[in-house]
Amino acid sequence: MLEDTLVRNQHSDDVHILHLEGKTVLLIGTAHISQESVDLVRQVITLENPDTVCLELDDKRYKVLMEKKRWQALDLKEVIKNKQLSTLMINMLMASYQKKLGSQLGVTPGAELLAAAETADRHGIPIALCDRDVRITLRRTWKSTSFFKKGYLFAALLGSLFDRTEVSEEKLAELRQKDVLAELMDEMGDTLPDVKRVLIDERDIYLAEKIRTTPGGKIVAVVGAGHISGIIKHLQTDNSSLMEEISTIPPVSRTFKFVGWAIPLVIIGSLVTIGFQKGASVAGANLLYWILANGIPSAAGAVLAMAHPFTTIGAFAAAPITSLTPVIGAGYVTAFIQVMVCPPVVREFETVAEDMLHFACWWKNKLLRVFLVFILTGLGSAIGTWIGGVEIVKNLMS
Repeated sequence: MLEDTLVRNQHSDDVHILHLEGKTVLLIGTAHISQESVDLVRQVITLENPDTVCLELDDKRYKVLMEKKRWQALDLKEVIKNKQLSTLMINMLMASYQKKLGSQLGVTPGAELLAAAETADRHGIPIALCDRDVRITLRRTWKSTSFFKKGYLFAALLGSLFDRTEVSEEKLAELRQKDVLAELMDEMGDTLPDVKRVLIDERDIYLAEKIRTTPGGKIVAVVGAGHISGIIKHLQTDNSSLMEEISTIPPVSRTFKFVGWAIPLVIIGSLVTIGFQKGASVAGANLLYWILANGIPSAAGAVLAMAHPFTTIGAFAAAPITSLTPVIGAGYVTAFIQVMVCPPVVREFETVAEDMLHFACWWKNKLLRVFLVFILTGLGSAIGTWIGGVEIVKNLMS
């Protein structure tokens, strides 16, 4: 595979023209918040009139970008039932981070992908969506990250939202030439190598393979600048054998399953043993301690989230039970109750990326309040499990 530098000179340096297997690929590296990138993709697609335009989008993100009423199709209750609320939250945090930077540049995040799609449609050029399903990407990211690093990732994303430091003109100029997600991953790369591997490196392979197998003699591919070097590297080889592996969500590890079931078995076993050794009244007192130790912190989390009273009651009732099973956590139960009794309206879905940037709005926006309920009641339940479990085991040993 050779790069045709003669043709490349007709366009910006952000356009890389590659020849492979009888086809020509024009690889455009964009910044997702750059007006220059918007103008560039329109220009290249119009002048080159390719057989196909590849976009760094999956089907879900494409619909989000193209449909103005996209939030009306989101069933939040179904998201919670499928235990994907954390995935949705991380996705929205990243979108909000891009929106924050995009607002300083005067460009909507993803504008260049939308421009590419509209230009292709105007010229009757087929579109190929070449990115991995965002849900798989985020769930693989979550599964590949340790418990403590999950907290670091979440804190880093929140910190980036609430950081009010003005971006310098030099930094803004640099961001116009870079992929924002790649910029964020560069900053976290040393601390969160597994996150970078899933979000950037695996997607480089996926994007390259999809571009390589897209039909047509001339392909224009619009991707974030942070993926360019990786895609060029992987376009030179057949990585079809890796696609199934990087397109599936890894199963829960045996260690995690063991720990998840071991904790409730220890608690239940301890209560039963206390009953046999010290009598039903002592066992009952320890059971009551377990209920209060779990229920009170979880309910306190609901109060801090300014949840509906029914949600707070649900938090107190659910935490002692959910703490004894790894199947579902208190956060998911309370989030579901909160959605049932205080459902977010469409307007709040549409403004969530902006509302995430303002601390007070996490309590005003009903969708963000669901996230707060999910986080704070789950945290309260985890604290209660630790306090209650330690006390019960200590009573068993005494």
